[in-house]
Amino acid sequence: MDATASGTPTIQYHNIPDQPITTIVATPVPTFERRQRHCFGTSSTPGEFPLAANPSIVLHVLTACNLDPQDLAKLEGTCSFFRQPANFAPDFDLCISELAALDMCQKRAIFKPMTTEQRQELKQRCGGSWKLVLRFLLAGEACFRREKSQAIAGPGHSIAVTSKGTVYSFGSNSSGQLGHGTTDEEWRPRPIRSLQGIRIIHAAAGAGRTMLISDAGKVYAFGKDSFGETEYGVQGSKLVTTPQLVESLKDIFVVQAAIGNFFTAVLSREGRVYTFSWGSDGKLGHQTEPNDVEPHPLLGALENVPVVQIAAGYCYLLALACQPNGMSVYSVGCGLGGKLGHGSRTDEKHPRLIEQFQLLNLQPMVVAAGAWHAAVVGQDGRVCTWGWGRYGCLGHGNEECESAPKVVEALSNVKAVHVATGDYTTFVVSEDGDVYSFGCGESASLGHNSAADGQGNRHANVLAPELVSSLKQVNERVVQISLTNSIYWNAHTFALTESGKLYAFGAGDKGQLGIELVANQTERGNPELVDIDLR
Repeated sequence: MDATASGTPTIQYHNIPDQPITTIVATPVPTFERRQRHCFGTSSTPGEFPLAANPSIVLHVLTACNLDPQDLAKLEGTCSFFRQPANFAPDFDLCISELAALDMCQKRAIFKPMTTEQRQELKQRCGGSWKLVLRFLLAGEACFRREKSQAIAGPGHSIAVTSKGTVYSFGSNSSGQLGHGTTDEEWRPRPIRSLQGIRIIHAAAGAGRTMLISDAGKVYAFGKDSFGETEYGVQGSKLVTTPQLVESLKDIFVVQAAIGNFFTAVLSREGRVYTFSWGSDGKLGHQTEPNDVEPHPLLGALENVPVVQIAAGYCYLLALACQPNGMSVYSVGCGLGGKLGHGSRTDEKHPRLIEQFQLLNLQPMVVAAGAWHAAVVGQDGRVCTWGWGRYGCLGHGNEECESAPKVVEALSNVKAVHVATGDYTTFVVSEDGDVYSFGCGESASLGHNSAADGQGNRHANVLAPELVSSLKQVNERVVQISLTNSIYWNAHTFALTESGKLYAFGAGDKGQLGIELVANQTERGNPELVDIDLR
């Protein structure tokens, strides 16, 4: 068979002169002198690999292998070659491991557009090392689906973002929170046409409002224009029914937003947290009015600490911080029920470190803030919960409150990678894609059917983690769970699979499931495929 026709490239041979086979065989094989190859590593004794002779190859290998920042640091500790200046651009004084970290930073989407000055500022903020900057960037990518497909189960309405940045919305639309220029409900996913040409990388949904963040760090908002006590009908003088650029944030490169009931928080590319519309009691360290739309930097302990993720509850905020000595969690706001995690129920006006994780020897990697309770996934896969324990939402087998993080022992044989919290409801996703849920079973949002035939009490509360067997039946790995985080709306839940398929269950009376319901039906107890491709 012709190699070219079969799709196999033709092999080219060069500089091999034609000569008889006997000639080749008869040619005496030269004797090569065995030479010692040198490696000037930890001592002057020659080694077995010429690292010093080929630093560019080593740099290429380190970068291509995407080594963890900790592994790069270990290399510096084992061989002086990795600690010496490599004499490579852009900084001739950097060692090989630092250059490798910088190269990997430059692959990150939010790092690429930064100026030299901005990069140096971020480096100093992270601790003065490109390895620490790389850890900061990787931690941000790991804890929420930045620039990946995602689905948001908001209060009565839903937002779905494809991996290419196209946004779909559906469900309740009384305040224009779907962004289509109307206040009509949508029962099927509908693309927001006015965002054509803008790539959205993150979405947040609150009661009657939506916020979207573009790959350029711009924030678009629509729905209610007041962030007061919205559930009781207090709102501004007008409704915004199409996405509008938030002018007050135009000078901040935003990568994440979180919407609470009384406030909104945004996270900048450099790891700074800004809040606005908290109210006049100054719980976040600054005075604001209910209709205040000017961002204020979060003061106190986090002022000079880079944050990789924020999570908003009903009246409090969690921040996952990345420091040279490891990851940590800070909380601020209302402390009722112990949801701030400090072993008490007092309010905190400024961010305060949750010290319990050090006692548990747990490195937090993902945080989730429910309306009244919170959860964390550790690097080792352990799950901690704390706050109000009503309906069993903490997963400890009871309804007791916990004022400090406590490991969910029922998940001791599960390595978790993702956690989501709502109004007295918690979901955990394992490393292999299995999903566990516990807490309030109202609206069938936990995905459980207690009877083998699927006709059991799907509204039952669950006090300890149970496998969501109905999601196991979709035969796909689940990578994200999103559930309604509001005390005034019936809850619904989304499960996003690795292939970009979206499954929905729970309350659907406003079209928020993206599925047409039959007459007199208000919810779906089992996961149903939504007609949308999020790849």
